[in-house]
Amino acid sequence: MNGKQPMVLVDRVHKFYQRGSERLDVLDGLTLEVREGEFVGLMGPSGSGKTTLLNLIAGLDKPSQGEVWVGGQRISSMSESQLARWRTAHLGFIFQFYHLLPVLSAYENVELPLLMLHLTASQRRQQVLTALELVGLADRLKHRPGQLSGGQQQRVGIARAIVTDPSLIVADEPTGDLDAKSAVEILDLLEELRKSLHKTIVLVTHDPRAAERADRLLHLDKGRLAGQQQPSPEGVPG
Repeated sequence: MNGKQPMVLVDRVHKFYQRGSERLDVLDGLTLEVREGEFVGLMGPSGSGKTTLLNLIAGLDKPSQGEVWVGGQRISSMSESQLARWRTAHLGFIFQFYHLLPVLSAYENVELPLLMLHLTASQRRQQVLTALELVGLADRLKHRPGQLSGGQQQRVGIARAIVTDPSLIVADEPTGDLDAKSAVEILDLLEELRKSLHKTIVLVTHDPRAAERADRLLHLDKGRLAGQQQPSPEGVPG
């Protein structure tokens, strides 16, 4: 880590859900570090815990045991209101199915996260236009999602994710609903964001083309990272 604190630290995290008398274990003592400016890919079969891990890193869920730190802040101990404020200021989330509001224009969809911050209308406008320009959609700002291609809609989703200038971007299957050409364009864009804006990116994918772009590719299976030993109960490696 070169003496620097990692951007993301998942520390001995367990996640389980109770269904009646049955306990469903999703993550099993998982530890993960992601360096600032790193592009990490997560792969694994369905049910391996990829999306659960991503949601924990994004502050959308909390671990049953263990801790999650992002940017030096222990988000696993924050209240829901603290998490909401933290996500708005520090996190950009890119979804597989875009999650755009169909009645709003591209500009208005990208502006949404900024409405939770104390900014003037002119400050919001400057940030929205900058984000749309970065994703190559400055000429589509008045278009609604239904007037845009899948690739263009995902670009709007990426612009919305970066408009608050977050330190961390998490992406859940961002190319999963796109044709091959659009998928490559989105991956090029993510790679450019990491290089030019030094964003830290954690990406869940089944797409080998997406996996190839990552600095480091991790495989999850049954709630553990491949090659990672299960910690002993005392926390001492077995």
